[in-house]
Amino acid sequence: MNNKSLVRLSNTIGIISIILLVYWVFAFISITVFKLKIFQENITQTFYLSVFGILALMMGSLIINIMFNLTRIAEKHNQDNLNTAKKTSQTLGIVFALSFPLLFGLLYGGDYVTSKKKEKLLISSAKSIIENNIEKLDKLLNYSFNENWIIETDNILDLYSKTDKHFPYISVIVPDSIDKSQVFLIFRDYNGNLNDTIQPIKKDFIHKTTKDEREYLSSIFYTNLDTVRFSASGGNYELFYPYIKNGKKMILYFSDYQQYGKLGS
Repeated sequence: MNNKSLVRLSNTIGIISIILLVYWVFAFISITVFKLKIFQENITQTFYLSVFGILALMMGSLIINIMFNLTRIAEKHNQDNLNTAKKTSQTLGIVFALSFPLLFGLLYGGDYVTSKKKEKLLISSAKSIIENNIEKLDKLLNYSFNENWIIETDNILDLYSKTDKHFPYISVIVPDSIDKSQVFLIFRDYNGNLNDTIQPIKKDFIHKTTKDEREYLSSIFYTNLDTVRFSASGGNYELFYPYIKNGKKMILYFSDYQQYGKLGS
């Protein structure tokens, strides 16, 4: 391989490395800022390590150029092609600039696909519980704020969670009132024991919600609405799944956190 070929090769490697590094940084910033969940854990780690590989390629190409110092010589032999090269570089510049919105669109699309997969998984989990545990769900549906119901609810939900290591966190939401004010109570992980001296207090079980969530819960419990609500934000996934029978209502609340996306799983 002659000097001219070495210069071309090193320049090509350097340019490709720079372009890849720019794309990698753009993708990393997009994923971090917008909390997009795209890759599996092992792919995410490979993504980070690949940056070091790109930097190594850039340094190698730079060293080759410095060692041979042939860039100017190559340019002198190609003066006739400057106009063509200029037009080509302008076209490549436009393509390069337009590629960033495309890349972001692909990343955002990957996050959307991940959210949809999680939504289907949570809904499938809810349907599975209802289909296979009607008798236990009926016990939960007969809500009464007392230790017996709270402890039994915790035991039933704990049983669901331990059947599958990938099972999402599950709670039960029911309507109630405190001092004539409507509230929504959530039950899970009760640490008390039956007939404890200290009895459970309603306000300790109040479910903290956003305005939109309160409106949704009110529409479920105080109107005839019966729709599922799913939300995803920064790897946090929530599913509100109403269970209605004989005029009684409760909501199975599934929550899950996912540090990495599942695209490609």
